[in-house]
Amino acid sequence: MHAKHKISKTKLIDMVGMVHSSYYRKPTNGKKGNKPSKFTYHSKKGPVSQDSVVESVKSILKHPFIDCGYRLMTSYLKRDGYTINHKKLYRIMKEANLLKLEDRIDRSGSGRKFVKFRKVNTSRPFECLEMDIKMVWIPSAGKNAYLLSVIDVHTRRILTDLFTFSIKQKQVIELLSQLFTNYQYPDNIVIRSDNGSQFIAKNVREYLGLIGVSQEFTHIATPEENAHIEAYHGILKKEVFNRFEYRTFGEIEN
Repeated sequence: MHAKHKISKTKLIDMVGMVHSSYYRKPTNGKKGNKPSKFTYHSKKGPVSQDSVVESVKSILKHPFIDCGYRLMTSYLKRDGYTINHKKLYRIMKEANLLKLEDRIDRSGSGRKFVKFRKVNTSRPFECLEMDIKMVWIPSAGKNAYLLSVIDVHTRRILTDLFTFSIKQKQVIELLSQLFTNYQYPDNIVIRSDNGSQFIAKNVREYLGLIGVSQEFTHIATPEENAHIEAYHGILKKEVFNRFEYRTFGEIEN
């Protein structure tokens, strides 16, 4: 009609009752807007891939006291140096199946034995041991060192400790192996700890099971269930770390 009778397109659109914008609209054959960026800027690393963001999110979720959604996670990532908004993080976490609680990292305690009684009653040495890690600020290094201590609940004696800048599951196994070797692997030992990543590690749990040591874990945010080692570390903080001025790792170690 437009070509044959020289009628304008505007009149023809009005004649058939069509909306003008519908006629002139061209299909995009895809989603509207710009394609999502494949990189995210980090203040120290520069542009990083989406996989790096996902690994950072998983690392934060491993903390026993953190289980958050994408909005709070955005704040954690920004604090760690990422330039990212909550909309982008929502998309990334959705694609990585990290939005739903049941799809996140399993920290439910599956396979772990939690303490039944808050107060520990013992009748002999090496019946129950407690272990914990204390952070100690080192001014000269500008970072924390870590003190891993093991106490015999019955005698209140510190059996062994390790003071270093990094404590992984390997160091925990080596420390306990040396401890039990020195005492010729006593029978019927229970060792109690919190839910730190070094203690719940599969290799640590398998090692203790292999040598016949029972392992039990305190409930979240209940330091009173690990009271003896917590008290020891509290005394160290009050009588040593807060009383004396120190700057180097060696000063505290000695």
